Amino acid sequence: MPRSPAAALALPLLLLLLRTSLLSSARSSPGPDYLRRGWLRLLAEGEGCAPCRPEECAAPRGCLAGRVRDACGCCWECANLEGQLCDLDPSAHFYGRCGEQLECRLDTGGDLSRGEVPEPLCACRSQRPLCGSDGRTYAQICRLQEAARARPDANLTVAHPGPCESEPQIMSHPHDTWNVTGQDVIFGCEVFAYPMASIEWRKDGLDIQLPGDDPHISVQFRGGPQRFEVTGWLQIQAVRPSDEGTYRCLARNALGQVEALASLTVLTPDQLNSTGIPQLQSLNLLPEEEAESEEGEDYY
Repeated sequence: MPRSPAAALALPLLLLLLRTSLLSSARSSPGPDYLRRGWLRLLAEGEGCAPCRPEECAAPRGCLAGRVRDACGCCWECANLEGQLCDLDPSAHFYGRCGEQLECRLDTGGDLSRGEVPEPLCACRSQRPLCGSDGRTYAQICRLQEAARARPDANLTVAHPGPCESEPQIMSHPHDTWNVTGQDVIFGCEVFAYPMASIEWRKDGLDIQLPGDDPHISVQFRGGPQRFEVTGWLQIQAVRPSDEGTYRCLARNALGQVEALASLTVLTPDQLNSTGIPQLQSLNLLPEEEAESEEGEDYY
């Protein structure tokens, strides 16, 4: 039975409206740009590739990972950054391709016992640090290239492999604090430097290095939390009025030294009561559960 002209036009019109709706949804959907590009690719694959006309291609901007050819090998588009989803199969073109110095790897860092599914992610081929021409140390070449593309006027290049030699920089300063006699106090100091820095603790401008021979004062050092960093702690157990004063974190290497100051105020119970501050607040103590969780933290 032949269809009427209206029925014959209805089906193509319906398909056109459906395609327009899907394209509009893909363009306006939330999420990273590379996911939207993936859906647009998927919708366009059924049509195949049209004749390549480079003069009609839009020029991509802000491509921190560089540029790659699109699925048809015609126009340029932004490559995916480190940590973004990618296509393990080179012939697939859903998530997109990784940028320069990057490759698509299956990330198995999740907890498989909890049902986490490994995902293909862009990863930098090199994990070696290097020194940029701006005097900053970059964790690997991909980070330096991102910075160079973000600031093209800086003409950023690789100065040499390995970290830049630098004077110590205090990344986390000790903080002024106060407590009641009999309580414990801890000062922390986190330092970045290459060559690695040494940390010393001193008090009130004196040249005596702590802890000296004082059994209720102790110091600890540990590498991290980031590469080429070291963290030092000064712990004073059962503080007494004579511990009150200014403490210095002194960091040094062959290129120089830097210091950071923090003061300690010690109150007696009578002084505390006269302030009217609730006892729990004044002790600056964490709940037992939080304290236990912090003891188990790894600073690497």
